[in-house]
Amino acid sequence: MLFHVRMTVKIPHDMPEHVASQLKADEKEIAQNLQREGVWRHLWRVAGQYSNVSVFDVPDAQALHEVLLGLPLFPYMDIEVMALCRHPSSIHADDK
Repeated sequence: MLFHVRMTVKIPHDMPEHVASQLKADEKEIAQNLQREGVWRHLWRVAGQYSNVSVFDVPDAQALHEVLLGLPLFPYMDIEVMALCRHPSSIHADDK
């Protein structure tokens, strides 16, 4: 099942830089591993914001919830989720 997810990161201004840097490094490693596994299918930065728009490919909403909870920056994110389904006019065979 595909999900469109927008994540806006709001790291507290008083968080020590070394803590924020480690969170970001851990987040990057997990995000890249999920992309290699095909779970995090697309990842785009929103220009001018500390935000991204992503497409996740997971079995169901519970699986997505577990993936998002596992992200190191999760406690500092505002997250919007939309379930997606194949559009009948799409010419791409890999749409689900």
